[in-house]
Amino acid sequence: MTITSDSVVTLHYTVSTEDGTTLDSSEGKEPLVVLLGQRFLIEGLEDALIGKDKDDSFNVSIEPEKAYGERVDELVQTVPRSMFEGTEVEVGMSFRATTPQGEQSVIIIETNDEEVVVDGNHPLAGIPLTFDVNVVDIREATEQEREHGHVHGPEGCGHDH
Repeated sequence: MTITSDSVVTLHYTVSTEDGTTLDSSEGKEPLVVLLGQRFLIEGLEDALIGKDKDDSFNVSIEPEKAYGERVDELVQTVPRSMFEGTEVEVGMSFRATTPQGEQSVIIIETNDEEVVVDGNHPLAGIPLTFDVNVVDIREATEQEREHGHVHGPEGCGHDH
């Protein structure tokens, strides 16, 4: 069976930066099982999987625009520390923030007594990524999986829809 845009794909992967720094891997763990076409994977990886077969192994480099996007300088903002009153803030903490574009995750990248600098960019924005992938299994998604937009386990999905 060949992977299509609504296949359930089981895969092992390692993702790294251009300099070879490993960011994440399924090595030594259970493989990842995803329903393609539901935006669970970055666009570039989904595109690279289409047309592959079971037991295929491949390496693909993905530019930021097909991964986590380019960095947007306007998403880095300095806000008054008083906005975090009652909360001990530290560099690296993430929060949900209400913005004119809706809810968004921000990460604290700098802090002092008066101000906090938050970054709304994804931590991997602007970074080209390399994936080493091994396709373990492929199957057609069930009608219920396609309706629900996610993979179901042997016992069904376990969610009330």
